[in-house]
Amino acid sequence: MFLLKVKYRITMNSSQVSYFTLTAYLDSGALKYLLFTVVVFLYIFIIVANVLLIVVICVNRSLHEPMYMFLCSLFVNELYGSTGPFPFLLIQILSDVHTVSAPLCFLQIFCVHTYATIEFTNLAVMSYDRYVAICCPLQYHTRMNPSKISLLIVLTWLFPFFAVSVLISLSAPLQLCGNIINKVYCDNYSIVKLACSDTTVNNIYGLIYTSLIIACFVSLTFYTYMRILKVCFSGSKQTRQKAISTCTPHLASLLNFSCGAFFEIAQSRFNMSHVPIMFRIFLSIYWLICPPLFNPVLYGLNLTKIRIICKSLMFGKM
Repeated sequence: MFLLKVKYRITMNSSQVSYFTLTAYLDSGALKYLLFTVVVFLYIFIIVANVLLIVVICVNRSLHEPMYMFLCSLFVNELYGSTGPFPFLLIQILSDVHTVSAPLCFLQIFCVHTYATIEFTNLAVMSYDRYVAICCPLQYHTRMNPSKISLLIVLTWLFPFFAVSVLISLSAPLQLCGNIINKVYCDNYSIVKLACSDTTVNNIYGLIYTSLIIACFVSLTFYTYMRILKVCFSGSKQTRQKAISTCTPHLASLLNFSCGAFFEIAQSRFNMSHVPIMFRIFLSIYWLICPPLFNPVLYGLNLTKIRIICKSLMFGKM
Protein backbone atom coordinates (compact mmCIF):
# COMPACT_ATOMS: atom_id res chain seq x y z
CA MET A 1 0.00 0.00 0.00
CA PHE A 2 2.85 2.38 0.85
CA LEU A 3 4.56 1.76 -2.52
CA LEU A 4 1.23 2.29 -4.30
CA LYS A 5 0.90 5.70 -2.63
CA VAL A 6 4.44 6.58 -3.71
CA LYS A 7 3.61 5.52 -7.29
CA TYR A 8 0.41 7.62 -7.21
CA ARG A 9 2.30 10.70 -6.02
CA ILE A 10 4.92 10.24 -8.73
CA THR A 11 2.13 10.07 -11.34
CA MET A 12 0.53 13.24 -9.97
CA ASN A 13 3.90 15.02 -10.04
CA SER A 14 4.58 13.84 -13.60
CA SER A 15 1.42 15.69 -14.73
CA GLN A 16 3.07 18.92 -13.52
CA VAL A 17 6.52 18.16 -14.96
CA SER A 18 6.25 15.47 -17.60
CA TYR A 19 9.98 15.15 -18.32
CA PHE A 20 13.43 16.27 -17.20
CA THR A 21 16.33 17.37 -19.39
CA LEU A 22 19.82 16.06 -18.56
CA THR A 23 22.40 18.66 -19.57
CA ALA A 24 25.65 16.88 -18.65
CA TYR A 25 25.83 14.90 -21.89
CA LEU A 26 28.30 16.17 -24.48
CA ASP A 27 27.72 16.39 -28.23
CA SER A 28 30.63 14.09 -29.10
CA GLY A 29 29.65 13.38 -32.71
CA ALA A 30 31.12 10.14 -34.05
CA LEU A 31 32.93 9.54 -30.73
CA LYS A 32 29.61 8.59 -29.16
CA TYR A 33 29.77 5.24 -30.96
CA LEU A 34 33.18 4.54 -29.45
CA LEU A 35 31.92 5.57 -26.02
CA PHE A 36 28.84 3.37 -26.51
CA THR A 37 31.06 0.38 -27.37
CA VAL A 38 33.26 0.92 -24.30
CA VAL A 39 30.25 1.16 -21.97
CA VAL A 40 28.69 -1.98 -23.52
CA PHE A 41 31.89 -3.96 -22.91
CA LEU A 42 32.07 -2.71 -19.31
CA TYR A 43 28.45 -3.66 -18.73
CA ILE A 44 28.96 -7.16 -20.21
CA PHE A 45 32.05 -7.67 -18.02
CA ILE A 46 30.12 -6.58 -14.91
CA ILE A 47 27.24 -8.97 -15.69
CA VAL A 48 29.49 -11.96 -16.50
CA ALA A 49 31.89 -11.48 -13.55
CA ASN A 50 29.19 -10.99 -10.91
CA VAL A 51 26.93 -13.78 -12.23
CA LEU A 52 29.93 -16.15 -12.31
CA LEU A 53 30.77 -15.48 -8.66
CA ILE A 54 27.13 -15.75 -7.56
CA VAL A 55 26.85 -19.14 -9.29
CA VAL A 56 30.17 -20.30 -7.77
CA ILE A 57 29.03 -19.40 -4.25
CA CYS A 58 25.52 -20.85 -4.63
CA VAL A 59 26.56 -24.14 -6.26
CA ASN A 60 29.52 -25.06 -4.06
CA ARG A 61 28.51 -26.19 -0.58
CA SER A 62 32.03 -25.51 0.72
CA LEU A 63 31.29 -21.80 0.21
CA HIS A 64 28.05 -21.84 2.19
CA GLU A 65 29.69 -19.91 5.03
CA PRO A 66 28.64 -16.50 6.42
CA MET A 67 31.42 -14.56 4.68
CA TYR A 68 30.54 -15.97 1.25
CA MET A 69 26.80 -15.52 1.80
CA PHE A 70 27.37 -11.82 2.45
CA LEU A 71 29.64 -11.68 -0.60
CA CYS A 72 26.86 -13.23 -2.68
CA SER A 73 24.49 -10.51 -1.45
CA LEU A 74 27.10 -7.90 -2.42
CA PHE A 75 27.43 -9.31 -5.95
CA VAL A 76 23.64 -9.38 -6.38
CA ASN A 77 23.59 -5.70 -5.41
CA GLU A 78 26.31 -4.95 -7.98
CA LEU A 79 24.08 -6.49 -10.65
CA TYR A 80 21.08 -4.52 -9.39
CA GLY A 81 23.02 -1.24 -9.20
CA SER A 82 24.51 -1.55 -12.68
CA THR A 83 21.30 -2.75 -14.36
CA GLY A 84 19.48 0.39 -13.16
CA PRO A 85 21.61 3.12 -14.81
CA PHE A 86 23.58 1.29 -17.53
CA PRO A 87 20.81 0.65 -20.13
CA PHE A 88 19.66 4.24 -19.65
CA LEU A 89 23.22 5.56 -20.14
CA LEU A 90 23.57 3.54 -23.34
CA ILE A 91 20.36 4.99 -24.77
CA GLN A 92 21.32 8.53 -23.80
CA ILE A 93 24.81 8.23 -25.32
CA LEU A 94 23.31 7.50 -28.76
CA SER A 95 20.39 9.90 -28.39
CA ASP A 96 20.46 13.51 -29.60
CA VAL A 97 17.75 14.60 -27.13
CA HIS A 98 18.70 13.88 -23.52
CA THR A 99 15.36 13.81 -21.75
CA VAL A 100 13.79 11.39 -19.29
CA SER A 101 10.13 11.07 -18.29
CA ALA A 102 9.22 11.96 -14.72
CA PRO A 103 8.18 8.41 -13.64
CA LEU A 104 11.36 6.94 -15.14
CA CYS A 105 13.41 9.65 -13.41
CA PHE A 106 11.98 8.72 -10.00
CA LEU A 107 12.48 5.03 -10.74
CA GLN A 108 16.12 5.79 -11.52
CA ILE A 109 16.44 7.72 -8.25
CA PHE A 110 15.03 4.73 -6.39
CA CYS A 111 17.49 2.30 -8.02
CA VAL A 112 20.56 4.49 -7.51
CA HIS A 113 19.82 5.36 -3.88
CA THR A 114 18.85 1.83 -2.83
CA TYR A 115 21.98 0.47 -4.54
CA ALA A 116 24.22 2.88 -2.60
CA THR A 117 22.51 2.21 0.75
CA ILE A 118 22.58 -1.58 0.29
CA GLU A 119 26.29 -1.36 -0.60
CA PHE A 120 27.18 0.49 2.61
CA THR A 121 24.91 -1.75 4.73
CA ASN A 122 26.31 -4.93 3.19
CA LEU A 123 29.92 -3.83 3.75
CA ALA A 124 29.10 -2.99 7.38
CA VAL A 125 27.59 -6.47 7.91
CA MET A 126 30.66 -8.05 6.28
CA SER A 127 32.96 -6.11 8.60
CA TYR A 128 30.96 -7.31 11.62
CA ASP A 129 31.27 -10.90 10.36
CA ARG A 130 35.07 -10.57 10.07
CA TYR A 131 35.24 -8.90 13.50
CA VAL A 132 33.46 -11.81 15.18
CA ALA A 133 35.53 -14.39 13.22
CA ILE A 134 38.90 -12.84 14.15
CA CYS A 135 38.29 -11.22 17.53
CA CYS A 136 35.85 -13.78 18.98
CA PRO A 137 36.65 -17.03 17.13
CA LEU A 138 35.27 -19.34 19.83
CA GLN A 139 31.88 -17.62 19.69
CA TYR A 140 31.75 -17.29 15.90
CA HIS A 141 29.42 -20.20 15.10
CA THR A 142 27.14 -19.22 17.99
CA ARG A 143 26.87 -15.58 16.96
CA MET A 144 26.75 -16.19 13.20
CA ASN A 145 24.22 -19.00 13.06
CA PRO A 146 22.08 -19.54 9.91
CA SER A 147 19.04 -17.70 11.27
CA LYS A 148 21.09 -14.64 12.17
CA ILE A 149 22.80 -14.65 8.76
CA SER A 150 19.40 -14.76 7.03
CA LEU A 151 18.09 -11.95 9.24
CA LEU A 152 21.12 -9.73 8.50
CA ILE A 153 20.79 -10.26 4.74
CA VAL A 154 17.05 -9.54 4.81
CA LEU A 155 17.61 -6.33 6.83
CA THR A 156 20.44 -5.34 4.49
CA TRP A 157 17.90 -5.20 1.67
CA LEU A 158 14.68 -4.20 3.44
CA PHE A 159 16.02 -1.14 5.29
CA PRO A 160 17.33 0.64 2.13
CA PHE A 161 14.11 -0.07 0.21
CA PHE A 162 12.02 1.39 3.03
CA ALA A 163 14.30 4.41 3.64
CA VAL A 164 14.49 5.35 -0.06
CA SER A 165 10.71 4.87 -0.50
CA VAL A 166 10.18 7.49 2.22
CA LEU A 167 12.75 9.75 0.53
CA ILE A 168 10.92 9.59 -2.82
CA SER A 169 7.47 9.94 -1.23
CA LEU A 170 8.65 13.30 0.17
CA SER A 171 10.14 14.47 -3.14
CA ALA A 172 7.40 13.35 -5.55
CA PRO A 173 4.65 15.82 -4.40
CA LEU A 174 6.96 18.89 -4.61
CA GLN A 175 5.93 21.72 -6.91
CA LEU A 176 8.81 22.17 -9.37
CA CYS A 177 9.90 25.40 -11.05
CA GLY A 178 12.03 23.77 -13.74
CA ASN A 179 13.06 20.50 -15.33
CA ILE A 180 16.80 20.95 -15.96
CA ILE A 181 19.16 18.49 -14.21
CA ASN A 182 22.87 19.12 -14.67
CA LYS A 183 23.85 15.45 -14.52
CA VAL A 184 23.83 12.33 -16.67
CA TYR A 185 21.11 10.67 -14.55
CA CYS A 186 18.44 11.70 -12.04
CA ASP A 187 19.14 12.00 -8.33
CA ASN A 188 16.93 13.07 -5.44
CA TYR A 189 18.80 16.23 -4.44
CA SER A 190 18.62 17.57 -8.02
CA ILE A 191 14.82 17.24 -7.86
CA VAL A 192 14.67 18.97 -4.47
CA LYS A 193 16.74 21.89 -5.81
CA LEU A 194 14.13 22.44 -8.56
CA ALA A 195 11.29 22.80 -6.03
CA CYS A 196 9.32 26.02 -5.59
CA SER A 197 7.54 24.76 -2.47
CA ASP A 198 8.96 24.35 1.03
CA THR A 199 11.64 21.63 1.21
CA THR A 200 12.42 21.77 4.94
CA VAL A 201 11.13 18.24 5.58
CA ASN A 202 13.04 16.91 2.57
CA ASN A 203 16.28 18.54 3.73
CA ILE A 204 15.91 17.27 7.30
CA TYR A 205 15.12 13.72 6.19
CA GLY A 206 17.92 13.79 3.61
CA LEU A 207 20.38 14.95 6.26
CA ILE A 208 19.26 12.23 8.68
CA TYR A 209 19.37 9.62 5.89
CA THR A 210 22.91 10.58 4.81
CA SER A 211 24.17 10.97 8.40
CA LEU A 212 22.76 7.57 9.39
CA ILE A 213 24.65 5.87 6.57
CA ILE A 214 27.93 7.67 7.32
CA ALA A 215 27.70 7.73 11.12
CA CYS A 216 26.39 4.19 11.58
CA PHE A 217 27.45 1.97 8.71
CA VAL A 218 30.73 3.56 7.57
CA SER A 219 31.88 4.34 11.13
CA LEU A 220 30.96 0.83 12.29
CA THR A 221 32.94 -0.65 9.42
CA PHE A 222 36.08 1.36 10.15
CA TYR A 223 35.75 0.71 13.91
CA THR A 224 35.54 -3.07 13.45
CA TYR A 225 38.58 -3.09 11.16
CA MET A 226 40.57 -1.04 13.70
CA ARG A 227 39.75 -3.69 16.31
CA ILE A 228 40.68 -6.44 13.85
CA LEU A 229 44.06 -4.82 13.10
CA LYS A 230 44.75 -4.42 16.82
CA VAL A 231 44.14 -8.14 17.38
CA CYS A 232 46.18 -9.05 14.31
CA PHE A 233 49.31 -7.19 15.33
CA SER A 234 49.17 -8.66 18.82
CA GLY A 235 48.81 -12.24 17.52
CA SER A 236 51.03 -14.68 15.69
CA LYS A 237 52.46 -14.11 12.21
CA GLN A 238 50.15 -16.73 10.70
CA THR A 239 47.06 -15.12 12.27
CA ARG A 240 48.18 -11.70 11.07
CA GLN A 241 48.71 -12.87 7.49
CA LYS A 242 45.37 -14.69 7.35
CA ALA A 243 43.46 -11.72 8.76
CA ILE A 244 45.12 -9.20 6.45
CA SER A 245 44.52 -11.33 3.35
CA THR A 246 40.85 -11.69 4.30
CA CYS A 247 40.21 -8.07 5.28
CA THR A 248 42.18 -6.28 2.54
CA PRO A 249 39.50 -6.78 -0.16
CA HIS A 250 36.77 -5.54 2.22
CA LEU A 251 38.70 -2.37 3.10
CA ALA A 252 39.63 -1.72 -0.53
CA SER A 253 35.99 -2.15 -1.57
CA LEU A 254 34.78 0.20 1.17
CA LEU A 255 37.35 2.89 0.34
CA ASN A 256 36.61 2.62 -3.38
CA PHE A 257 32.85 3.01 -2.93
CA SER A 258 33.14 5.64 -0.17
CA CYS A 259 35.36 7.86 -2.34
CA GLY A 260 32.90 7.60 -5.23
CA ALA A 261 29.94 8.38 -2.97
CA PHE A 262 31.78 11.32 -1.39
CA PHE A 263 32.54 12.82 -4.82
CA GLU A 264 28.90 12.39 -5.83
CA ILE A 265 27.59 14.07 -2.64
CA ALA A 266 30.09 16.94 -3.02
CA GLN A 267 29.09 17.46 -6.64
CA SER A 268 25.39 17.57 -5.76
CA ARG A 269 25.75 19.88 -2.75
CA PHE A 270 28.38 22.37 -3.94
CA ASN A 271 28.89 24.49 -7.00
CA MET A 272 31.43 22.72 -9.19
CA SER A 273 30.99 24.78 -12.36
CA HIS A 274 34.73 25.56 -12.29
CA VAL A 275 35.52 21.83 -12.61
CA PRO A 276 35.86 20.54 -16.22
CA ILE A 277 32.65 18.90 -17.39
CA MET A 278 34.41 15.66 -18.39
CA PHE A 279 35.73 15.28 -14.83
CA ARG A 280 32.26 15.96 -13.40
CA ILE A 281 30.76 13.28 -15.65
CA PHE A 282 33.46 10.85 -14.50
CA LEU A 283 32.66 11.62 -10.85
CA SER A 284 28.94 11.08 -11.50
CA ILE A 285 29.35 7.58 -12.91
CA TYR A 286 32.45 6.47 -10.96
CA TRP A 287 30.54 4.91 -8.06
CA LEU A 288 28.10 3.23 -10.48
CA ILE A 289 30.80 1.64 -12.65
CA CYS A 290 33.94 1.02 -10.59
CA PRO A 291 32.59 -1.00 -7.60
CA PRO A 292 30.60 -3.48 -9.76
CA LEU A 293 33.63 -3.67 -12.07
CA PHE A 294 36.39 -4.10 -9.48
CA ASN A 295 34.72 -6.00 -6.62
CA PRO A 296 34.42 -9.33 -8.49
CA VAL A 297 38.09 -9.07 -9.52
CA LEU A 298 39.11 -7.96 -6.02
CA TYR A 299 37.41 -10.85 -4.22
CA GLY A 300 37.96 -13.41 -6.96
CA LEU A 301 41.74 -12.89 -6.91
CA ASN A 302 42.20 -12.49 -3.15
CA LEU A 303 40.00 -15.21 -1.69
CA THR A 304 41.71 -18.56 -2.30
CA LYS A 305 38.58 -20.75 -2.28
CA ILE A 306 36.79 -18.62 -4.89
CA ARG A 307 39.94 -18.39 -7.03
CA ILE A 308 40.49 -22.17 -7.08
CA ILE A 309 36.84 -22.97 -7.88
CA CYS A 310 36.69 -20.34 -10.65
CA LYS A 311 39.82 -21.84 -12.21
CA SER A 312 38.36 -25.33 -12.07
CA LEU A 313 35.12 -24.13 -13.70
CA MET A 314 36.88 -22.28 -16.52
CA PHE A 315 39.84 -24.61 -17.21
CA GLY A 316 38.68 -27.94 -15.83
CA LYS A 317 39.66 -29.57 -12.52
CA MET A 318 43.29 -28.96 -11.75
